[in-house]
Amino acid sequence: MLLLEVEELRKEHPGCGVEKMYNTLKPEFIGRDRFIDIFMDLGFRLKTKKNYKRTTYPVSVQYPNLIKGMEVFAPSIIWQSDITYIYVKEEEKFYYAVFIIDVYTKKIVGHQLTNSMRAVANVKAMQMALKNNDVPKIHHSDRGGQYLYKPYIELLKANKIKISMSVSAQDNAYAERINRTIKEEYIDYWKPKNYEQLKKCVDRAVYQYNNTRPHNNIGKLSPVIFEENWFNNKLFSKPRFTIFNNEKLLETGQL
Repeated sequence: MLLLEVEELRKEHPGCGVEKMYNTLKPEFIGRDRFIDIFMDLGFRLKTKKNYKRTTYPVSVQYPNLIKGMEVFAPSIIWQSDITYIYVKEEEKFYYAVFIIDVYTKKIVGHQLTNSMRAVANVKAMQMALKNNDVPKIHHSDRGGQYLYKPYIELLKANKIKISMSVSAQDNAYAERINRTIKEEYIDYWKPKNYEQLKKCVDRAVYQYNNTRPHNNIGKLSPVIFEENWFNNKLFSKPRFTIFNNEKLLETGQL
């Protein structure tokens, strides 16, 4: 699990050094020096040609992509989730955020920010989503370690949610887009200086995104207003669309 988390952090922030990785992830079961020695040996030293290959570690649980080519016509059919890192310059630290989006309404149904990259944050985000929304038919994500975390899988199965996973980021386009929107349209402008400020900014960004930000492909309404109309207005036009890859989504404006 820790190896998966390190790879994901390095993928998002290629210039993040090994010691900074340790300070970001804060693994409780291993000391700093031991962590540095291990991940230096595995090829995570900056400016090195040695690469650690994903094929050298086992992933015993694999799930197929269930959503490609699927028609979506109502809320809580497909939820997508992804993780991202938000850098606070004043603290020289990365923080870990997870967002869950309803693909149809574009509403962020669950989110969580933590000061260490632990899969429990994904569980808390999903618990939030399930508390305030109808249970989805399908949960879709990439194959990051947090989505293979046993308590997370058990939570999905306990709610009879089908599990769908993609191999590439292009097949998780809606959730990837949310990461960029929250960071580029909100956090980058507000420039939080510490974790507490960042947490408030993320909560504020999610609220504004859900309640006030218009989306072209849902009639230029906010996700919350669109959802309210969908359930309560009998004359409301209810669109349908098909899940394609990232390039097709950009062409059709579905992102």
